Amino acid sequence: MNPVQRFMSVFLFLVFPSCLSIDIIAPNQSIKDGDVLVSGGQSYELGFFSSGIDSSRRYVGIWYRKVSERTVVWVANRDNPINGTSGVLTINKQGNLVIYENNRSSVPVWSTNVPASISMTNCTAQLQDSGNLVLVQQDSKRALWQSFDHGTDTLLPGMKLGLDLKIGLNRSLSSWKSKDDPGTGTIVIGIDPSGFPQLFLYKGQTRRWRGGPWTGLRWSGVPQMATTYIFGVTFVSSVDEVSYSYSTINNPSLISRMVVNESGVVQRLSWNDRDQQWFEIWYAPKEPCDTYGRCGPNTNCDPYKTNNFMCKCLPGFEPKSPEEWYLREGSGGCVRKPNVSTCHGGEGFVKLAPVKVPDTSMASANMSLRLKECARECLRNCSCTAYASADERGLGCLRWYGDLVDTRTFSDVGQEIYIRVDRAELGTCPILLLTCLLCLNLFTCYATSFDS
Repeated sequence: MNPVQRFMSVFLFLVFPSCLSIDIIAPNQSIKDGDVLVSGGQSYELGFFSSGIDSSRRYVGIWYRKVSERTVVWVANRDNPINGTSGVLTINKQGNLVIYENNRSSVPVWSTNVPASISMTNCTAQLQDSGNLVLVQQDSKRALWQSFDHGTDTLLPGMKLGLDLKIGLNRSLSSWKSKDDPGTGTIVIGIDPSGFPQLFLYKGQTRRWRGGPWTGLRWSGVPQMATTYIFGVTFVSSVDEVSYSYSTINNPSLISRMVVNESGVVQRLSWNDRDQQWFEIWYAPKEPCDTYGRCGPNTNCDPYKTNNFMCKCLPGFEPKSPEEWYLREGSGGCVRKPNVSTCHGGEGFVKLAPVKVPDTSMASANMSLRLKECARECLRNCSCTAYASADERGLGCLRWYGDLVDTRTFSDVGQEIYIRVDRAELGTCPILLLTCLLCLNLFTCYATSFDS
């Protein structure tokens, strides 16, 4: 910060203490309860707030400036509220952004906690017009900390959800405890990088909903993304990073957010300025088939045939418990039919579509293989139970080993998966064809295996 900027910030702070209309907190400058930091483009505000009927519990948060219904998108001291209006947000001698109970406090109730090993002299904090609060070392212009890396319940445009594998940072979102308590709740959404990375919604440690893997255009379990063109999306999967972010480049004036709430739902919302309210674009889980593992292993959950049981065994499988299945209880799932051979016995595949592909936590991915090559590789390994394109545009190969969990049907948009079955399940597959390659375009069955 140059001398003129520093002078103006101090001047404004002294003259207008109840409305601090700048976007930077300088060293030795404090934001008191009642002051408001405003981003440069007037999109966001930062200050102290209360939630619910208990106005004595005060938090530092960021909210929209141009939305009539106060909507908090980030909270600093969400688990350590201040009692009363004596709170202070400032930069301490070590260069960290901190919240004190009052000016005489020596121990902060919240801190950015940047390690002392990093140079922390001459630091400022800026509220950017993206809603990101950034702590910057002015001499090097290095960002030492940012609120976008430590989200609460809301994903904003430009904010990443996922993992920085180089530094071990997991950018996930967690709900408020309740509508009136911004403390860390039990509902969490994040990306699981194991196997082939997927989006998951958890309640505590329990998987509640699976958004599925990234298909190249969308999350496998969010078909609405295929028909929503108002957002630009970026998905990164590398040795250093697995992350998802979105932008409103197609409509820069659009105010949109993704939020995970205390009721166990993740929502995509946009602000309707005409009606002065939030409009819900989509949410999940929405129906029984959205519940993770609703029908148990080796099943497909189909919610569209309302007169029939939603749980269906995958081709080549039968109910593990026929009695439970008869009573429309499908959580036990299905098992391979008895006395069949799926190991070099003339087996092949049956296509299932359009679906959300099964849980890929234990799947194997090879982005260099095409679909025909993927079929060969799966048939060569007797433990391979299914395969699919990793990218719905026909790129990459996903292969599953063992049980197939959390598959479901969609009405129109979805992926294709090929389930390994014994030759008896193939039915009318032409017996005179010498190789599977010749019937790859029939999409009904594949009669012969590939020899190694």
